[in-house]
Amino acid sequence: MNNWNSITITIIRAAEEAVSEILISAGAGGVEIIDSADYLNHVDQFGEVLPEVEQSEKVSVTAYYPDHLVLTELTASLQERLSVLTTIFECDYELTTQNLAEEDWAESWKKYFEPARITHDLTIVPSWTKDYHATADEKLITLDPGMAFGTGTHPTTKLSLYALEQVLRGGETLLDVGTGSGVLSVAASYLGASEIFAYDIDEVAVRVALENIELNPGHEKIHVSANNLLGGVDKKADVIVANILADILVLMLDDAFRLVKKEGYLILSGIIADKAKMVISSAENAGFFLETHMTQGEWNCVIFKKTDNRKGVIGG
Repeated sequence: MNNWNSITITIIRAAEEAVSEILISAGAGGVEIIDSADYLNHVDQFGEVLPEVEQSEKVSVTAYYPDHLVLTELTASLQERLSVLTTIFECDYELTTQNLAEEDWAESWKKYFEPARITHDLTIVPSWTKDYHATADEKLITLDPGMAFGTGTHPTTKLSLYALEQVLRGGETLLDVGTGSGVLSVAASYLGASEIFAYDIDEVAVRVALENIELNPGHEKIHVSANNLLGGVDKKADVIVANILADILVLMLDDAFRLVKKEGYLILSGIIADKAKMVISSAENAGFFLETHMTQGEWNCVIFKKTDNRKGVIGG
């Protein structure tokens, strides 16, 4: 029987997705997130109120690695990357490790992920779910959350999906920057985009995205490759979507303006509240006009338009 090492990072909630990406890029099969906020005002499907949970500003992000990896080397590498992250977020973190048997690791994933209807039309379904009965208007996005970053249930991903529903009408070319699990590319395919180019800087993420995308119909129109944001890309697009850290988003804005067609859209998500003004100002300086600003809790998603006609945009 194979054993596994778990590594848990406890850190402020704002850094959750960034930590998840670091753990995945280090070779983890996926991440398990424990967040006390998930229990706020929550009632289960039978009407029973869940137990009181002490609220905390911190979350725990756990990743699993095969025990043949040298744990000391792995943690040292993670700590080096986390030190950069904590400088950005101006916070500290705690790292703990644990060894566990393979069957415990496998089951720990599945109990945390169930089908979730994210928008009016889009439902995320774990790949192992065989008995989910969809309604006639549901579009099922099949993912393996145990192997990918981005299950579709985090506010930043939800907001991105809402935004895609707003701007896609059918026949568009779309660029998905920092694709992660590939969930936004699959959603765009369902919503009518005719050609989708998904990019991620990490080769592991590219492989994982391809595996997830191939679980879904329409995968043949999604092209996935490794790339650093939009550097060197020359494909013109009707829509660009990026769900990554605010400080990274601002680095791609000039390239995004270069690539978005006239009257096209730029969707930016993954923006914590205190970074929203910075991102909006940077995008406007690049030439975009703000059309829609959505929030869920402390997270922000903004839709910009490349247009000379400011009617219908905020402040127009």
